[in-house]
Amino acid sequence: MNTDIQEIQSLVETEASFIERLTTQISSVIVGQKYLIERLLMGILANGHILIEGVPGLAKTLSVQTLADAIQAKFQRLQFTPDLLPSDITGTEVYRPEDGSFKFQPGPVFHNLLLADEVNRAPAKVQSALLEAMAEHQVSVGRETFPLPELFLVMATQNPIEQEGTYPLPEAQLDRFLMRLSMGYPGREEELELLRTGGAEPELERLQPVVDSREVIEMQDLVAEVHVSETLLGYLIEVVEATRVHEALALGVSTRGCLAWQRSAQALALVRGRAFVLPDDLQETAESVLAHRLLHADPLVGDGWERSRAERAVIRSILETIPVPR
Repeated sequence: MNTDIQEIQSLVETEASFIERLTTQISSVIVGQKYLIERLLMGILANGHILIEGVPGLAKTLSVQTLADAIQAKFQRLQFTPDLLPSDITGTEVYRPEDGSFKFQPGPVFHNLLLADEVNRAPAKVQSALLEAMAEHQVSVGRETFPLPELFLVMATQNPIEQEGTYPLPEAQLDRFLMRLSMGYPGREEELELLRTGGAEPELERLQPVVDSREVIEMQDLVAEVHVSETLLGYLIEVVEATRVHEALALGVSTRGCLAWQRSAQALALVRGRAFVLPDDLQETAESVLAHRLLHADPLVGDGWERSRAERAVIRSILETIPVPR
């Protein structure tokens, strides 16, 4: 290990309590979802928006709310519906009769963490307003532009089974999500524990913040310092290029996807206490970071889980054919 990596490793070990505090707090509420908790921490550290898929009743909303409550930051939950308006997200100009002027009233998007519940139920104009916030870190209202907070992340949920009354997210918006996570059922023992305790809500009410937004931003800066070798960068590019020429795909991974994959692997390494990325970090993050950026060439592949399974299968097949650096 060279001197530069040793210095970063020392910083990572110094900040290890940040990961431990957050993990302990979230795990006290969310039982049996270790994978999800680790990926939520990755998203926060990588400064990326997260899309969580899963059938109703698996605590998708509760997971995001628990993460927000463990961080001393401004949090807002917004239920997306077909009658939602862009101003319901961004805010609007309010008329002031006393002086005949208009004053901008900020909307829910002006928080550090925005939970967009059932994000695919909102129409195109609302998705467009959210896309500007996610992509440009700003909101445009009339002729004015308003910057969002330095720490701003969208945690969105959607049900991949029920497609009636929904609007499939456009590829441009999907590409803005750092990761798409699929949330499965908890294990038998974890579900039994939930039955014994009566659910997670009582624990959530007692949850206290253990880190603040400034600590999160400092950890995000540290992620960028995690070392990625030239060999691993070459492997990353080789996998991405394979998606662009794959016969089953009409659209491969974008350059933004390359950067997102690298940043996610760096964040995973940091969560696991390392100042350098291993091949396993890239392997473990590939599906959740790359699959939703693909467009399947088969018109018979639908939306929801059917499309998600097909995209993930392509990523797995590519990973199996390209030798992993050792």
